[in-house]
Amino acid sequence: MRARLVEHLPDRPALIRPGELLTSAPAAVSRWADDAAPAGPLHHVRLSPGVDVLDLTATLRDGGHVASPNHLIVGQPLYFGGPGSRPTPAPAVPYEKGDACDVTVGVLDTGLAPHPWLLDWYRDDVAETPDADRDGALDEQAGHGTFVAGLILRQAPGVRLRALRLLDSHGVGDEAALLRALAGLRHDRIDVLNLSFGGHTFDDRPPVGLEDALSAFPVAVACAGNTGSARPFWPAALPGVLAVGALDGDARADFSAHGPWVDACAEGVGLTSSFVEHSAFHGYAAWSGTSFATAIVTGAVARLCRDMPPRDAVRHVLAGGRRIPDLGVMVTQDR
Repeated sequence: MRARLVEHLPDRPALIRPGELLTSAPAAVSRWADDAAPAGPLHHVRLSPGVDVLDLTATLRDGGHVASPNHLIVGQPLYFGGPGSRPTPAPAVPYEKGDACDVTVGVLDTGLAPHPWLLDWYRDDVAETPDADRDGALDEQAGHGTFVAGLILRQAPGVRLRALRLLDSHGVGDEAALLRALAGLRHDRIDVLNLSFGGHTFDDRPPVGLEDALSAFPVAVACAGNTGSARPFWPAALPGVLAVGALDGDARADFSAHGPWVDACAEGVGLTSSFVEHSAFHGYAAWSGTSFATAIVTGAVARLCRDMPPRDAVRHVLAGGRRIPDLGVMVTQDR
C-alpha cells in the first residue's frame, strides 16, 4: 500500500498517496508531472520523483488553482484492537427478500461475496477478495462490503443494489478512485448512495471536487468515522451528505466520531450480517463500527424511498426519533 502520513496541522495527521496530486490545472504542473488522467471534475497527476506534493499544492492554490494531495480513504469497521474489534463468526440470521421495488442503493465498498442474499447483484468484477496476500488469514476488511450490503437489505427488503468495488481487501482506496467511480455512476439510477469509508484531509478542508461529484446523486449517506473525535471526517462532513455516527445501546459508542456535523446515529456494536466464506466463517459474522451504523441508516432511507422521493425520505428520517447531542437523530434497526 502506497501511503504517506503527513501532519500539516499540529496533531492533525492525514494519509496521502505519495507523489500524487488532484488539480483543476494539469497544464500548470506539466513540468513536474510524469502523467495525468481525468478523475471526475479534476485531473489526477503523478508527480516526478522528489517533488513535494504539499509544497506544489500551496503553489497552485496561491495561483488560484484547485489542488490537493490525493488522500487515502479507509473503511470504518473496528479492526484495531480491543473487544469486538474484528469480525467474529456468527450463526445465520433470518432474511426475507421482500417484494422487488424501484429503489436502487449504490454500495461503493470492498465488493460482494456470492452470498445467498446477494446473488442478484454479484458479478466477478465486484467479487470480494478474502485473502489477497495468501497468508491464510482474512485481510483486515475482507467481507466489509458484503456485511454492509446485508445490513441494507435487511433494513430495506426488495431494494436493488448497485455494487462497485472501490476499496481493496484491507479497506483502502483514495480520492482519485472515488471521483472516477462517482463519474462512472452519475448517469445510473441510484436513489441512495452508501459510503462506509472516509478520511481526514491534510488541512481539514473539504476534499477537492467531491461535493460537486456527489451532487449528481439524490442522497449520499456516509460514516462519521471511528476516530472518537469531533474532527471533520470526509465525505461525511460535507454539506448535503448524511453523516452517521455509532451507538452502543442508547449512548455514543466510544469509538464513534461526533460533533455538530453528524446528522444521525444507529447501533454500531455487535451487529450481525452476511459475510464471506473463509476458515471459521460460514457466510455470517458479527462486527462493529460506524461503517455498519451507516448501512442501517441507508437502509432506513431506502425503505422510505418506496413511498417518497429520496430527499423527502431523509427529511422524514431526521424529523423523528430521539436526538442525541453531537450524534444527531437516533435511527433504530428495523430487524
